[in-house]
Amino acid sequence: MALATGCGGGSDSTTSSADTAESRPAPPKSAFPSAAGKTLAEVLKSADGPAEAVVSPAAMVFRKGANRYPFGVFNPDRSPIPDAQVALYFAKVPPARKASRARAGKSARAKSKAVDQPAVGPFPAAIESLATRPAFRAQTTTSDPDTASVVYVTEVDFPSDGEWRIAALIKQGDELAATLLPSAVVGEFSKLPRVGERAPLIHTPTPADVGGDLAKITTRVPPDTQNRVDYAVVLGKEPIVLLFATPQFCQSRVCGPVVDVAEQVKRRYGGRAAFIHMEIYNDNDPSKGVRPQVRAFHLPSEPWLFVIDRQGTIAAEIEGAFGVDQLTRAVKEVTGG
Repeated sequence: MALATGCGGGSDSTTSSADTAESRPAPPKSAFPSAAGKTLAEVLKSADGPAEAVVSPAAMVFRKGANRYPFGVFNPDRSPIPDAQVALYFAKVPPARKASRARAGKSARAKSKAVDQPAVGPFPAAIESLATRPAFRAQTTTSDPDTASVVYVTEVDFPSDGEWRIAALIKQGDELAATLLPSAVVGEFSKLPRVGERAPLIHTPTPADVGGDLAKITTRVPPDTQNRVDYAVVLGKEPIVLLFATPQFCQSRVCGPVVDVAEQVKRRYGGRAAFIHMEIYNDNDPSKGVRPQVRAFHLPSEPWLFVIDRQGTIAAEIEGAFGVDQLTRAVKEVTGG
C-alpha cells in the first residue's frame, strides 16, 4: 500500500485552498510609503489604521547581510490570507548600556525606543505558492484546514548583528493598515551550518532500519519516498536534498506542503540527487524531544532545507516554506540543470 500510494494522497478531483493559491511578484516599492527620513513610529502612523490581519514570521535565523525573510498573513481566526499586498520596514534596537541595574527593564525600553529609530524600507513581499500537482498532495496536507497555501517572501539586508524591530504595512484597496511583528535577532544562531560550509555528517533512517514500517520514519500520510538512502552513505558522493520537516506536528503548518513539494521535484530529479526527508521528533513523539540529527544541525525551528553538492558542501539553505519553483532552482544548481 505504501509503495502504491507513496507519491500522492488524493485524486485529481481533490480541491483545497492550495489548488487556487497563486505565486505573485512583489508589488512595486512605490505602492508603499518610503521610510526615507522617517522613524518606524512615523511609518506606522502613515497608515490609515491598525491591521486586523496577523503577520506571522516564518523564520528565526538571520545573519548579517542578505536574508530571505518569509512570513504568513492570517485573519484573526488564523485562516490564511493568500493574496495580500504587504511591505516590511525595519529599525535597529539600540544596544542596552552595560551599566544596568535592571537589564530586563532597559531591554524593554530599548525595544520601545526602536520605533523612534530611523527606519529602512519598504521591502515589498512576493507570494510563493506551495501548491503541487494533485498526485503529490498528501492526506496530511489536504485534511488540515489550517495548512498554508502560500508563503510571503521578501529580501532584506541586515547591516549588523543585533535586534531589529519590524513593522508591516498591508495594502487593502486604497488604504494601508499597520502592525508590528516580533523582532528579528540577527546573529543569534551562529552554530547552524551555512552555505559554503561542509555539511555535518549524520545517519538518516531507511525502511531497512525500521523493518519496513515507514510510519516510524515519516509522519506524512501516505508515507513519502524520501527515505530510501542513508544520508551518510551518499554525503560527498552525490548531490543531496535534505529536508527536516514533520508533516503531522509542524507548528508553522507548512511542513506538509513542503514535503509534498519535495516529492514532486523528486519525481523529476530523483535520479540526479538523493532526496532525504528527516523527521523532527524522537519516535515521532513531540514529548520525547528532537532527534539527534536535528541537534547535529543546531536547528531551532522547522522546516529546514539543505541542498548539498557532490563534494558535501552546502549550496543552498532555506528556513520555512518554499514552492516547487524555488526548490527546482536550488536542485538545478547542484545537478547541472
